[in-house]
Amino acid sequence: MSRHAISAACRSAPLWWSAAVPLTVGAGLLVAADGSPSWRFIRVMLVVVAVGSVLALRATDGRWAGGAAMVVGVVGLAMGLGIGLRFALAGEVWWRGAVGIAVLLAALVLTVIGLRSVVAGLPRWQRVAVRFVAVPGVLVVLSIVLPGVLATNVPPTTLGAKRLAEFGVVARDVEYLADDGTHLSAWYVASHNGAAVVLRHGAGSTRTSVIAQAVVLARHGYGVLLTDARGHGRSGGRAMDFGWNGDADITASVSFLADQPDVELNRIGVVGLSMGGEEAIGAAAADDRISAVVAEGATGRVAADKAWLNEAYGWRGRVQQGVEWLQSAVTDVLTEARRPGSLAASVRAAAPCRFLLIAAGEVADEPRAADHISEAAPDRVSVWVVPGAGHTEGLATDPSGWESRVIAFLASTLGAAAG
Repeated sequence: MSRHAISAACRSAPLWWSAAVPLTVGAGLLVAADGSPSWRFIRVMLVVVAVGSVLALRATDGRWAGGAAMVVGVVGLAMGLGIGLRFALAGEVWWRGAVGIAVLLAALVLTVIGLRSVVAGLPRWQRVAVRFVAVPGVLVVLSIVLPGVLATNVPPTTLGAKRLAEFGVVARDVEYLADDGTHLSAWYVASHNGAAVVLRHGAGSTRTSVIAQAVVLARHGYGVLLTDARGHGRSGGRAMDFGWNGDADITASVSFLADQPDVELNRIGVVGLSMGGEEAIGAAAADDRISAVVAEGATGRVAADKAWLNEAYGWRGRVQQGVEWLQSAVTDVLTEARRPGSLAASVRAAAPCRFLLIAAGEVADEPRAADHISEAAPDRVSVWVVPGAGHTEGLATDPSGWESRVIAFLASTLGAAAG
């Protein structure tokens, strides 16, 4: 390095350290917040090594250090936005919210420092060109990393104020365990026709968000187990908003229903909305006790679920599918949950289980995704597109249509009389 470069590096050292230290401490605290001891240790060491490598490079080559700082900074931005800002907006300012905001600011400073180091000493036109490429590049990387951070760091969710008793439905509080010992919480409405369903809500909500669906099902005599997904409501464990833990948790819910004296073993189904619908499809492939699945608003939870993008959008679809693949890979690193197979593959593996897929007419991708899933087993999959409905708004948009179609489907698959 030249004397001038060494002098500049020395002058900038305090700024580098002012970003690196809070980023290392804050990110280390966030990644060590949960998980097994070994997984926490590995994640903390990755943070230390990543930031330490940036500082080590800074002492030898400013441009390489700048590039490394931008990469680490973008990951820090994803953590700050996905954890800090999200938890702060959810009302949990301390401690994750406060630490996450500190990580966000430190990462922003490190990213800017990195960009300045990359363009330092370049001719003006090259500086402009690098910035023109770097800023969109940062946004692209952020779009790949951020979804995984959001999906694996979910603020606490509490039950809403509504209760089934307000609608004349009697339910009891129940608790049971998943195979890994995670405590799961639910309400159970007893069956009056020998058949029962597990009812699953979507990401970021709880059992109280599906009370309307439960009332319809209970009115026709079905037993209904309204579950809080892992890490949601009163259930224990770490939430995962791509639903990668849902298959195993639904299996535990099915086991609970199978133990109830009012439920016949071969008359169990699952009704799920959004994430819950995707979990229901996946669970059917792993548990042959599930005879019927109603999945509303199910589009995908891994990159393979977006294979239909190629036909729908051409080259843009292929690019989007590539982004989805990278997002799934990043998420896989951030969670201990096992990445599931595609929804189409689950449908193929779930024979002889039958499926009713409900898609929102006002969400263009939902009918496309439903058609793609149905192609895996057209003889066992029906698709209903609800005109004018938004995501998971089938019942609210067309109450009589939702009730008649869902109850008729369950009656034909679970052998329970409709009405």
